[in-house]
Amino acid sequence: MTTNAKPITPEDALDPSRALVPSIQQVNEVRVQKGFWPKIRRTAARIPFARQVVSVWYSARDPETPAAAKGIMLGALAYFVLPIDAIPDIFAGIGFTDDAAVITALIATLGANIKRRHKDQADAALKRLRDD
Repeated sequence: MTTNAKPITPEDALDPSRALVPSIQQVNEVRVQKGFWPKIRRTAARIPFARQVVSVWYSARDPETPAAAKGIMLGALAYFVLPIDAIPDIFAGIGFTDDAAVITALIATLGANIKRRHKDQADAALKRLRDD
């Protein structure tokens, strides 16, 4: 980063109009790589949409998924892993409703990019988590 470069804020990284900007996509990818599995381990048993979010993760990592779809998926996954969101996850019952809404909207628009193999990989990963 140069001395004149403006730091990327969480709002910038999650702004849908900027989801495909390479620097934003890179920030989201790093954020997701670091935070995704720890958050899934902590929350998978409590969120009914765990299979969907893990399927999105596998699709976002698939080299066959188009770059534009990956950028949007990474933005949604970054929102999921960020500790700061519209409804804090610590609120029992409603804490994950905003995350569920983001993942549901993503699947409604980009669901064709989430293949059967991604869902199978998600099922296997969640089974491994339950068995641990």
